Amino acid sequence: MKKYLLTAAVAFGALMVAASGAQAKFTFALVPKNMNNPFFDQARDGCKKAEAESNGEFECMYIGPGEHGGGEEQVQIVQDLVAKKVDGIAVAPSNAAAMAVALQAAKDAGIPVLTWDSDVLPENKDLRVAYIGTHNYEIGVNLASLAMKIKPKGGVVCIQSGGAAAANHNERMQGIRDTLSGVKSAASPGDALAGQNGWTELAGCPLYTDDDFPRSVQQFEDIMAKTPELDAFIPTGGFPQFVPDANRAAVEKYKDRIASGALALVVADTLPVQIDQMKEGLSLGQVGQRPFEMGYMTMRAFADMKAGKPAPADPTYTGLDVCTPETADTCIAK
Repeated sequence: MKKYLLTAAVAFGALMVAASGAQAKFTFALVPKNMNNPFFDQARDGCKKAEAESNGEFECMYIGPGEHGGGEEQVQIVQDLVAKKVDGIAVAPSNAAAMAVALQAAKDAGIPVLTWDSDVLPENKDLRVAYIGTHNYEIGVNLASLAMKIKPKGGVVCIQSGGAAAANHNERMQGIRDTLSGVKSAASPGDALAGQNGWTELAGCPLYTDDDFPRSVQQFEDIMAKTPELDAFIPTGGFPQFVPDANRAAVEKYKDRIASGALALVVADTLPVQIDQMKEGLSLGQVGQRPFEMGYMTMRAFADMKAGKPAPADPTYTGLDVCTPETADTCIAK
């Protein structure tokens, strides 16, 4: 197992010292899918804000894999946190099925678990207290709705996703497929589009990035080179836009098709770097989450439970922001 990254502010087994010099009473861990992702940076910032407001009551331990991957390293990190007997673990599972083993260990040890951004599989929901984050299916619904406004007669679409085992991206894909087809599928990731409601998925799609951002840009370039008349390209995460220079170089040549509506390019997430690219004509819509709130709310929920207050509602949704070039300056909730 390769060594995983620790932030400079966090050392395993050591608690942060509060301003008074006293040791924090509790340690709550926030575990992202990876730590080289600006989306998860915002969750970290929310976590640290909650810590600062706690007056030394708890530490936010932000720890996760340094890079993208299949989820094995993240599972090991959670298992190590259980062994260290932290007071709460908030995790965004990369591989929902694999994470169940680590969460069973946490449950057996009496350590409360919250999931955020991505949930466990339905059969494993008893292993965590609650999910705090985005209604992932609704991200897909809104992405598809944007595409349908641009291409009301349908067309050929390619969906780009994260990891094949990532529950949140599979739920988003189901939302896209169900909305484009007009038919609700039985389970995520939904039924592939084969002409329903005028929509067909391109052969070779969906594409799986495994949260490798340069790979996601290369996938777009390869698909467009093979199918320059593609009608819609829909990433379920901000993958290509998180490497803005590379994405600009890849998408720039299709700006005319995007501007005319010939290519419905709509992307998940609404980080500032992404909104900037939309304003430049490199997408026609963005459907964003609120990762800062996820980090903040999971920490506050742990503190409340330790104080004897009720657990958060399951699920607790943090909301969505739907942005278009016309609403770019006002679409993000404050």
